[in-house]
Amino acid sequence: MSLHQRQQQKPQVGDPNPPSPHPPSPLLPNAFTPFTKPLLLLLSLLLLSLLFFRFQAHYNFSSSQSPLARWRDYSLSEAANFVAKNGTVILCAVSYPYLPFLNNWLISVARQKHHDQVLVVAEDYATLYAVNERWPGHAVLVPPVPDTQTAHKFGSQGFFNFTSRRPRHLLQILDLGYNVMYNDVDMVWLADPFPYLVGTHDVYFTDDMAAVKPLDHPHGLPPPGKKGRPYICSCMIYLRSTSGAKFLLKKWIEEMQEQPWSKKQKANDQPAFNWALNKTVSQVDMYLLPQAAFPTGGLYFKNKTWVRETKGMHVIIHNNYIIGFEKKIKRFREYGLWLADDYSHESPLGKI
Repeated sequence: MSLHQRQQQKPQVGDPNPPSPHPPSPLLPNAFTPFTKPLLLLLSLLLLSLLFFRFQAHYNFSSSQSPLARWRDYSLSEAANFVAKNGTVILCAVSYPYLPFLNNWLISVARQKHHDQVLVVAEDYATLYAVNERWPGHAVLVPPVPDTQTAHKFGSQGFFNFTSRRPRHLLQILDLGYNVMYNDVDMVWLADPFPYLVGTHDVYFTDDMAAVKPLDHPHGLPPPGKKGRPYICSCMIYLRSTSGAKFLLKKWIEEMQEQPWSKKQKANDQPAFNWALNKTVSQVDMYLLPQAAFPTGGLYFKNKTWVRETKGMHVIIHNNYIIGFEKKIKRFREYGLWLADDYSHESPLGKI
C-alpha cells in the first residue's frame, strides 16, 4: 500500500495496547509555555534597544565629525562651482579676527543682490567652520595654510604671507574657467559695481592715489610714479578668464618671489602687483575704473569737497590709508558705513 493510501490505524475496541497519539510539535502555538512569550518579547526589546543605541552613537559621532570631514576636504573647484553666477566668482580672503569686517562687507554686497556669488577663502580653520556653519558652502580653505587666528599688522611678515597668497587664489579661479572679482573686506558697496566693468578687458583695477582726477580721466594704466611703478590698488580687482589675465597673475607671483619680506624691506603684495602691471602693459588689456565710483580711502575720507562734488557717483568705498583694526571700525562708524551692528540680519552670516 502506498503512503498516500495508508489509512490511520484505528484502535480496536478492547485492544490492550492502543497506539499512542503523536507528540505535539514544539513549533505549534499550543506548545508555548507561560514563560515563552514574555521571554521572546524581552529579547526583542533588548535587540531593538541595542540597534537604537548603536545608531544613535554613530549619528552623534558623524555629526560631531561632519564639519571636520566635510569642510576640510571641500575643494576650491567644488566651492567655485557652487557659488559662481554668470561665470563669475566674488572672492575675498579672511582670517578669524576679521570676521566682523567680512560681515560688514557682506551686508553691503547683499544689498546689491550679489552675495550668492561670494566665496570666502578662509585663512584658518576657525574661519572655515564659522562661515560654513552659518552659510554652508561659501568658505573654502586652500592649503597649505597655518591654522592661525592672528590679526596681522600691515607691514609685518604675517601680513606679507597672508597677502602673498592672493594672486595664487585668483589664478586658480581663472584656471577653473571663471571670471573673478576680488575685494578686501574693509570695503563697503554703495552700488552695484558690475555695470562699470565695461568692454571685454583682461583686468580692471582702481588707482590708489589720492590726487583728484577729472571725471573723464583716461582708463589706461597710469604712468609710473617716483618709484618707477604706478600706484594701483591690489584690493579691488576684476579679472576675466583670459590668457592675458593669467599672464599678469603669473608675473605678479614672480615679482613677489623676487621681492620677499625682510625686516629692512617690509614688502606686501601691492608693489609686486604694480611692477607686474608695468611689465605686462603691452601684453595685457587693462582698464582703470573711474575714480569717482571707486575712490581710494585717502580721497574719500580726507577730501570733503570732492565727496560733496561727486555725491551719488560712489560705488565701492575702501577704508584704507589708515592702519589698525579699531581705527578702521571707528572711521566707518563716523561715516555711517559700519553696518554690522544694526543690520546684521541682512547678512547671510547673521550676527557675529
